[in-house]
Amino acid sequence: MKLNEIQQKFIDDKLYKLGKSKFRSSFILRKKEKSYLEEKGLEKIEEHAFSFIKDRLSGKDLINDGKQTPMRGHPVFVAQHATATCCRGCLSKWHHIGKDKDLSDKEIKFIVALIMEWIKKNKDGW
Repeated sequence: MKLNEIQQKFIDDKLYKLGKSKFRSSFILRKKEKSYLEEKGLEKIEEHAFSFIKDRLSGKDLINDGKQTPMRGHPVFVAQHATATCCRGCLSKWHHIGKDKDLSDKEIKFIVALIMEWIKKNKDGW
C-alpha cells in the first residue's frame, strides 16, 4: 500500500509514540519471523495482515477480545502487539477506534499500513 506524505507522517508519528512505551517497544522480529518474511515477501505479508485484521478484529462483538492475537509466530502478530493493533481494547486506547462498531475500510487500511510500516522498519533493525 502506497502512502501519501500526510499519511506517512501520521504513521511515523504513531510509531514514534508507540516506541516510547516500554511494553510496545519490547517487540522485535525474531529469526523465525524474519525468515518467513523473507520467504513470503512484503506483498504476501500485507495480504496476511488484511486477512488477520478482517477475520480477527473487524467485528464489534468479539468474544475473545484481548486474546485473539498470538505474541509470535508471524511477523504480523508481532507487529500487531508492537503497534497496539492486537485487540479492540488496544485500538481504542492507543488509536481512539471505538469498540462499539465494526471497523470501516478506512480504519482497516490504517491498521494494515501501521503494521506494514512497523514491519518494514523492524525487518532490518531500524
